[in-house]
Amino acid sequence: MKEGRHEVLAACLLVVMTVVGGNVVEAEKALKVFISIDMEGVTGVANWEDVERDGKDYPIFREIMTREANAAVEGAAAAGAREIWVRDSHGTGRNILPEMLDRRAILVREWSGGPKSMMEGIDESFDAAIFVGYHAKAGTPNSLLEHTSSGKVTDFSVNGMSMPEAGYNALIAGLYGVPVVFVAGDLTLCEQITALLGDIETVAVKHGIGAAEVSPHPEVTREMINAGVEKALLRLGDFKPYRLDTPYTLVVKLKDEEMVQKGSHYPGVTRTGEWELTFTSDDFLEIMKAFSYVRR
Repeated sequence: MKEGRHEVLAACLLVVMTVVGGNVVEAEKALKVFISIDMEGVTGVANWEDVERDGKDYPIFREIMTREANAAVEGAAAAGAREIWVRDSHGTGRNILPEMLDRRAILVREWSGGPKSMMEGIDESFDAAIFVGYHAKAGTPNSLLEHTSSGKVTDFSVNGMSMPEAGYNALIAGLYGVPVVFVAGDLTLCEQITALLGDIETVAVKHGIGAAEVSPHPEVTREMINAGVEKALLRLGDFKPYRLDTPYTLVVKLKDEEMVQKGSHYPGVTRTGEWELTFTSDDFLEIMKAFSYVRR
């Protein structure tokens, strides 16, 4: 009888469980987290000069971007993440200051040329994806620097669903079974991504009045990001990977005749409107390859 009790006790010690917010989470499971960070959606950014390398204030917002990445890393670590990747997803892919980045982070810089783009490095080994500094899709009223990948793209839709960059990046994460659990950016982006993904954790670091920007102090928004990421990961069991039924049908609307004409020559792409291109595939990465070609 004693031997049986010892065996039960040993089994209990091997499978230590804790209940967080009504969810059962393995206490000893070390989470692996992927953070994709853009720049247009960080606190204070209100003008394209703020995010372009030759802009007078670019160094200031480059530092703010790095600090918001750190806030997300700190929140992930507090929730039990032991491997945290940060993908620099803006412009050149070389904006985050490596020396200032939290030492617990693994940094992905520059572009590989592959179809994952802003999600470069993600695979099945990750438990969750987080987006920071993201912005609304092209044409969204009262948004800051809203666009969809390129200033000449007016709309990106898959299977009839118009999406911001956060939407198609969530689909890339979903290919690997990884749920997006937290998004930070301007208010309209938070509304758009919630409409697509449901009840994920979001932090609106600012909102627009026309093209004007309204935001709290960067220290305040970093505290919000930190707390939001930790909360999201502690309720990881509530989230599911974002997926759509196949085949995927991409419809891209552009505002440049030369781009439309050039894009129509990509294998499988059909011109379906005045400035509209359509492409269908069962492989979402093929969708992203086609999009990468037609938007240039």
